[in-house]
Order: sequence, then C-alpha cells, then structure tokens
Amino acid sequence: MWDKSHTEIYVLPLFCYLCSMLEKTRGIVLHTLKYGEDSLIVSVYTLHRGAMTFVVKVPRGKHARMKTQLLRPLTVLDMDIEYRERLQMQKIKEMHVALTYTSLPYEPLKEAVAMFLGEALYYALKKEGMNHPLFEFLEHSLEWFDLAEQDYANFHLCLLIQLTRHLGFFPNLQDAEQNALFDLVEGCFVYVIPHHGQYLSADEAAFMAKLLKMNYATMHRVHLNRAQRGRILRILNLYYRVHIPEYPELKSLDVLAELFT
Repeated sequence: MWDKSHTEIYVLPLFCYLCSMLEKTRGIVLHTLKYGEDSLIVSVYTLHRGAMTFVVKVPRGKHARMKTQLLRPLTVLDMDIEYRERLQMQKIKEMHVALTYTSLPYEPLKEAVAMFLGEALYYALKKEGMNHPLFEFLEHSLEWFDLAEQDYANFHLCLLIQLTRHLGFFPNLQDAEQNALFDLVEGCFVYVIPHHGQYLSADEAAFMAKLLKMNYATMHRVHLNRAQRGRILRILNLYYRVHIPEYPELKSLDVLAELFT
C-alpha cells in the first residue's frame, strides 16, 4: 500500500515549484537577446526584486515592432510579472511605458549613450538585489538626461561615478592632494606605488579627484575634449572591472569615444 506521507514529500515541493505569484513592479530594461524564432531574453533591473531575467514572446506582424520598441535599453516599464520562485527566466504578463521619453530615443548622441549605459549597467547590476535608492537614482538620472537640452556631454561619466556610491566602491576623497596617486584596488589616494600595480598617475589622479566632485548640475563646468573623455571612460571601465567580478571590457567603449567632441 502507498504511504500518503510519501505523496506529501514529493507533491508539495513540486506544487510550490509550479505555483506562481502575480506581482507589479517597475523595471529598467538593460539588455535584450534574441531567443529562438519568436522570443527575446530580456534583462531588467526591477524596483522590488533587483536584477531579473525574462523570456518575452514577440508576436509576428504589426505588433512585433511595438513590443520590441518597449524593450529598448533604458526603457522604464511598469510590469505585471508572473513570478516563480526557482525559475531563472520569469514571464511578463503585461507591460507599458512608465517614463515617456521625449528625446532619448530620437537624438543620435543620446541614443548612443543609452546603448553604452545599457551595456555598462547590464554587467554592473547583474547580481544586484533589491535596492530602492539605487533604482530611484537610475530613474531620476534617465529622466534628467532625457529632458536635458544642453551641457550633457559628461552625463555618462557622472552617472558611472555616482553609481559607485550605490554599489559600495565610491572612491575615498581623503588625501586627494597634489602628487597623490590613485589606488584602483583600494579606491583611495596614496603616495606610494601600490604593490599590485593598478593605480593612476598623479596627473590622472588629480583629474579624477575633480571628476568625483561633479554632479549633473555642475558637470558642464568640467571641460573635456574627446581624447580626455575617452581616457576617463577607460579608467572607469578598469575601475569597475577591478571591483565587479566578470565585468568585461565594454564593446561600446570605442563607439562612444568618438562622440562629444
């Protein structure tokens, strides 16, 4: 005779695995990847669960373009999601735009920055859990960028610098004096070359100290040419790689380095 206790042992975990919860959340699209003939794998940083991955079916015909547009990098969505505890890829039941952009998708410079930041944030937030201040910072930043009509050439630099506050490795500005070096591993200014060899020279460290103090309202006061902006991007990319495991050399670095003369 079958023991009912065995049924409970196997059926209950299976039931919990199969059951789903409907949840509402806001999310920022970071990355999409074609999956099969009619689906996309979409990486989203959400307000309530942090980094999440969804599989989204894209219908054929006139609705395909509309749905694909919704999933462009840095689109802010309100979503109804079907959440299952142990699944790596979740499902979106409903979604619509939460923040309507007026310029970001339509101006080539801003669109290029959005593509770059989508890639940078995808790797930076891949394992980031729920963090309401971080989400609010990103949403506010994107709204600011969309509405900005001028003086936004340093926006992506400023965002990446300020993002380190929320990720836990914002540099320590103490000892940021003349002739100091910048230790990329410890995130601080030093006067002796660190043994690991990952540091900025005194000239670059002094420039970095100035950049660390800027925000969206003041960043236009830091005048950079294309070469300087490109070099700072590579320094920031290296700094992120030092502090985030598996953070790569971003593919869009070269493209972005050609912009904003």
